[in-house]
Amino acid sequence: MKLAEALQERADLNRKIEQLRQRLQNNALVQEGEETAEDPEELLLELDESIDRLEELMARINQTNCLTTDGGESITQLIAQRDALSVRIYSYRELITAASATARRAMHSEIKVLSSVNVRYLQKKLDEMSKQLRLIDNRIQSLNWTTELL
Repeated sequence: MKLAEALQERADLNRKIEQLRQRLQNNALVQEGEETAEDPEELLLELDESIDRLEELMARINQTNCLTTDGGESITQLIAQRDALSVRIYSYRELITAASATARRAMHSEIKVLSSVNVRYLQKKLDEMSKQLRLIDNRIQSLNWTTELL
């Protein structure tokens, strides 16, 4: 099984577990003399099996990510770089948006509001970080589809 396939299965399991949790909540109470729409015991069994499979997959994915390298960097390191870069990009984007807001003045005697940062410079930096993010993400995706799950 390729790493990418395991990641897809993990995502499917997470969705399934969330659905099972909801179904369990919907069947947790029943009016006296009535029956639940679904058997909570069967749902719990399915939930436990799904969580056990998720635990196994997560351990294997994490082990594979730690031991698989590209250019001297493990997939785990690449994921950390990608996540940190995403936070940085989001923060810069917010700053650029706030600094780009133009204040309108009705008269010249009103207070003029100016940007406290160089928006043009920050935008160029944001563009470069976005390019780096795409390149890192491409490396991760490539490794996911070429790496066998340990």
